Amino acid sequence: MKNFVFLAVLFFGFMATSQAQEIAPNALGLRLGDSKGFGAEISYQRALGSNNRLELDLGWRDSDHVDAFKLTGLYQWVWSLEGNFNWYAGAGGGLGSYDNNDLDDSGAFFFVAGDVGIEYNFNIPLILSLDFRPELGFTDAYRDGLDLDIALGIRYQF
Repeated sequence: MKNFVFLAVLFFGFMATSQAQEIAPNALGLRLGDSKGFGAEISYQRALGSNNRLELDLGWRDSDHVDAFKLTGLYQWVWSLEGNFNWYAGAGGGLGSYDNNDLDDSGAFFFVAGDVGIEYNFNIPLILSLDFRPELGFTDAYRDGLDLDIALGIRYQF
């Protein structure tokens, strides 16, 4: 327990003293990847301050037997690393609908999500990111439980 408390204090102390790189007011692009098939999302980021932002993703997911649409909203904190690299963490949630082709079943779902990732800001208005988004789904059999989503993002900053 002492180790956990020490690591938590160290982590939050690092977060409080780390310098944030100025993030772009807006970014628009794609987020590609998924843990259970292929997913593509239109992704929009809006800066809310010098080191935090809101991310909204509207996406489509395709696995072996299920097609789904979902809307995700995340609040993120951004910290500067070496050079043009940033890392970020956030939390949020979303909702969606699915269609299971094998069971002739469809419905709606909602979920809570976390997010952690790393991004690279090029000297041109382009940003590449790789993130990990665990999602805990509720409501039905399709989204019950934990989904571990990994994706690559490419966004234009303006």
